[in-house]
Amino acid sequence: MAQYRQNRIAEEIKKNLDKIIREEIRDPRVTGTFSITRVEPTKDLRYAKVYVSALEEDKLEEMVKALKGAAGLLRRELGHAINLRFTPELQFIADRNIAYGMHIAGVLKQVLGDETHDKQEESQ
Repeated sequence: MAQYRQNRIAEEIKKNLDKIIREEIRDPRVTGTFSITRVEPTKDLRYAKVYVSALEEDKLEEMVKALKGAAGLLRRELGHAINLRFTPELQFIADRNIAYGMHIAGVLKQVLGDETHDKQEESQ
């Protein structure tokens, strides 16, 4: 039962934090297409790891630095948005899984493209 509550709170944090970042943060480093991929709160809900991904991979590190700098503001606003006894302390982490997945898809496409090209040459 506790895991169910933890997952619900993680989704609430994710939804509200995304809204707060888009509306409140005016830092130019936090622009472009980004998403919060997942939130992992601890069992006692005192801390939460927030995984952030960006479409522009080269700007991801600067974005994470900006979000770490604004963590206090984001925590305060999150405390107003959700009703918990303790608002979790936010730890922002760069998530490169989307970029890695795109890389793997490109490699697979290249390999499969080479195989189909080889099969076409063999059949001729």
